Amino acid sequence: MRGLTRSMLAAAALAASAAAQSNAPARQPMAEEVFKNVQVLKGIPVSEFMGTMGFFAASLGLNCVYCHVSESLQDWSKFAEDVPRKRMARTMIQMVRDINTRNFGGRSVITCYSCHHGNEHPKEIPSLTQQYSTPEEDPNEIEIPPQPLAGPSAAQVLDKYVSAVGSAAHGTIVAKGTYEGYETYHEKVPFELYAKAPAQSDIVIHTQNGDSTTVFDGRQGWIASPSNPVLLLPLAPGAEIDGPRLDAELLFPAQIKGALTQWRAGFPVTSIGDTDVQPIEGRGEGNTRIKLFFDLKTGLLSRQVRYSRTAIGTNPIQIDYADYRDVKGVKLPFRWIVTWTNGQSTYQFTEIESDLPVDNGKFAKPAPAVLAPAKPVAR
Repeated sequence: MRGLTRSMLAAAALAASAAAQSNAPARQPMAEEVFKNVQVLKGIPVSEFMGTMGFFAASLGLNCVYCHVSESLQDWSKFAEDVPRKRMARTMIQMVRDINTRNFGGRSVITCYSCHHGNEHPKEIPSLTQQYSTPEEDPNEIEIPPQPLAGPSAAQVLDKYVSAVGSAAHGTIVAKGTYEGYETYHEKVPFELYAKAPAQSDIVIHTQNGDSTTVFDGRQGWIASPSNPVLLLPLAPGAEIDGPRLDAELLFPAQIKGALTQWRAGFPVTSIGDTDVQPIEGRGEGNTRIKLFFDLKTGLLSRQVRYSRTAIGTNPIQIDYADYRDVKGVKLPFRWIVTWTNGQSTYQFTEIESDLPVDNGKFAKPAPAVLAPAKPVAR
């Protein structure tokens, strides 16, 4: 150190600082930095803001143009225009916040959904039909009772799953197929997926408005999509990171025990359609709560549900798995149906190959999306 000058030390310190900053996860912009006329939902990331809009839609059973002008579907800036329902929504947000602050220590116990239950107007008269009928059970709502039920442990359920799918250790996955969702006007378009163990992935969807790319490099991720208000959006900590990490790890199912922590069993057996399933749950690195539902007979994974917090409540994100086929000694689902409060998407794989060379550049930060001239995205 004696031979180093002050300028050399300063330069080294600057280089170290720059390296640390380059390795640090990028900050997602706040809602008010992207959208105009944000008044009561300031200080939350763009993706949480969009998730909050989805929570409104799910709670009232409505779509975007109920609270926004119809021209918003062609022009993001039109979402800023005020209409009476939008002003009422601000009042309702403040009302719910006050209730939760005064009565529940600020926790989101009461939400829009508490009163609306998917209806435009809260119901004031009890439903006798609902009271005296047996409603269909929602498997996502099944919880561990105060005294957990006797049954297989989480480790035993996971062991059965690994035995069912096969324990071959693939290093990479390369796949292609068709995708349909709101951003493709529910028309089928091609997509490709690249993955590398233990938890790197790159999904490219060729939409009519341009390519939509979601990349996770094992630590951080990005979405470059022409359908988003920000053409390159870093994934926010929490569910936005935990979700893609688990999705990538499930492509290499032999490692599932290490994919989550704080595994819990003790749920009652429930059903998804005609299939009896055994739920267990775990936590992602960002403390995201995630439920996994395994087919009681086959041991295969039928559904994943993860929970993402928003400013006004918690959103569920559900992925259903089907059409399992053998890929060099490992059964993988060739059909994913992703359902969340902002829409539903279907991935149908036509080909999945393993252990092909995959360039590490596939998992690097992508360039911002390029908007191709096409018809506007319907929401």
